[in-house]
Amino acid sequence: MDTLYTAEASAYGARTGAVITSDDRLDLKLSRPSEMGGDGGPGTNPEQLFAAGYAACFHSAMRHALKDVDVTTADLEGAHVTAQVHFLKGGKAEFGLAVDLTLTTSGLAEEKARALMERTHQICPYSKATAGNIDVRLHVAQHPHNG
Repeated sequence: MDTLYTAEASAYGARTGAVITSDDRLDLKLSRPSEMGGDGGPGTNPEQLFAAGYAACFHSAMRHALKDVDVTTADLEGAHVTAQVHFLKGGKAEFGLAVDLTLTTSGLAEEKARALMERTHQICPYSKATAGNIDVRLHVAQHPHNG
């Protein structure tokens, strides 16, 4: 494969420091969530950053999966993908992640939406990177039509 783009970010100060990209487009303070023994400060955390990246990548990858499951872009109007990243703790210093990905749509039958999620999961770079490493569960939710 050829490299099309390289993102670069640096982290400072562990979970209570900051992250910044090499082009300065992202410059965020980090805070440890209170659920993890932190102060729950105003900063973000690695799990939120991973959730945002995974949701955005998965939603984008859907456009490449559409034709494989006989879905059109019009079928996805108003749809969105939500990623929930769960930080897990096992025994002594054993940590891990799990992810729930949910497609919320009002214009797509559940069967087609599930097929689209499965196909997208096969081609999304984040899904490929996590395959066999973390549990990723796919979900479909319907929201009512507007109007």
